[in-house]
Amino acid sequence: MTWEKFINFLFDFLTSWGIKLLGALIVLVVGIKLISWLSKWIKKTPKLDRLDSSLRSFLGSFSRIILYVILIITVAMILGIPATSFITILASCGVAIGLALQGSLSNFAGGLMILFFKPFKIGDYIEASGESGTVVGISVVYTELLTPDNKRITVPNGTLTNEVIVNYSAEETRRIDWKFTTSYDNNVSEVKEIINTVLRAQPEILAEPAPFVRLSEHGDNALVYTVRVWCKNADYWTVYFNVMEQVKEAFDKNNVSIPYPQLDVHIDK
Repeated sequence: MTWEKFINFLFDFLTSWGIKLLGALIVLVVGIKLISWLSKWIKKTPKLDRLDSSLRSFLGSFSRIILYVILIITVAMILGIPATSFITILASCGVAIGLALQGSLSNFAGGLMILFFKPFKIGDYIEASGESGTVVGISVVYTELLTPDNKRITVPNGTLTNEVIVNYSAEETRRIDWKFTTSYDNNVSEVKEIINTVLRAQPEILAEPAPFVRLSEHGDNALVYTVRVWCKNADYWTVYFNVMEQVKEAFDKNNVSIPYPQLDVHIDK
């Protein structure tokens, strides 16, 4: 091959492939920018405010994956790779990747189940897989929880769908239970009235269902009173701690003793 033929071949190669490569690069860069913009738009646009926040989060993650796959196929076609061959190769790679990432596919299926059955949504406080916290994000593969002490926990969706999930935010109201102990020397009716007085002073406690205060157990060292009230979900911990503190103060004020565990030892001579 003469030098002139080589120059012509190189020129033809650069002309044909250079233009294709340049076009592919432009499409790739523009496509990545558009996908990034679309993901942000899905998260922020008021037009999708009517959608559930969990569905919106899942839709953003899922659409981003689909758009990247379409972008890769488009770039390959611009470079001259036959679409059928490329899709066949992509499908084969997909099978191989699927076998290697069975756990991730399980998480993806779990994400779909969470989306359709809605055992919880963003903003709910849940307990599952030994972890508890407020749901701050639901993606295609993972669910993110934010704990009360500000730790972010990532839980695989596949694990969540195979575990018992306790959703503390699903209902508007919650019941609070306490057990208070007093000495056998204290009058039962007086103790119940002291506790009821404390409960009536709590505006967050609901009138219906009515508060429940009853003697529930004759313990080894004390009488045990079971107390149950209902309140709005948001007021749970406020009522819980207020009643705990104020019952103790009321017992002290009215000379109601809270006995310590005792053990009588008899020596047989």
